[in-house]
Amino acid sequence: MTDDSAAMLRDEPFEPEIVSSDLGFKGVVWDVRDDRVRYGDGEIRRQYVAHTGAVAILALDAEGRVLLIQQYRHPIRHRDWELPAGLLDIAGEEPLEAARRELAEEADLVAEHWEPLVASWTTPGGNDELIHIFLAAGLAPAPEAHAREDEEADIRVEWVPLQSAVDAVLDGRMRNGILGIGVMAATLRLRDRA
Repeated sequence: MTDDSAAMLRDEPFEPEIVSSDLGFKGVVWDVRDDRVRYGDGEIRRQYVAHTGAVAILALDAEGRVLLIQQYRHPIRHRDWELPAGLLDIAGEEPLEAARRELAEEADLVAEHWEPLVASWTTPGGNDELIHIFLAAGLAPAPEAHAREDEEADIRVEWVPLQSAVDAVLDGRMRNGILGIGVMAATLRLRDRA
């Protein structure tokens, strides 16, 4: 494959006939769907999490450090290191506005400069979540601190050199996929600007 033809590769929408789609489980945050789909010469059945979508923020300070937060995640029974992030769970809210809201809620910060960094389906075989990751710079304290509860009540915040975060991901010390995608994408984006 040539560089030119590789540049043309892209995910392609595909809409097979959905024979049935049932709500298998109605959740507080998201649901589980049970679909039967006509595919090829037959029919397949798939269950998946129907997700609202999400945003994450790679907040980079003037010293080239990235903001990481640590919080408890019950499904993995770990307090993992993550980028500030949150659900697209407000009707009509655009991803950039959700990112601004989440940065203020999770880190008590506002940013002057925002740009889309990358978007990714987190687990396309098991859910339809699309997460939009933004690069935020020109950081300042938010006008007021956000009241946190549940897993957010004891969030730990650290400013880490971007390369140290990349090293931690590559060494397997930090395994959050969104964190990995974000720090790698930011590293490449910033390298291209140098």
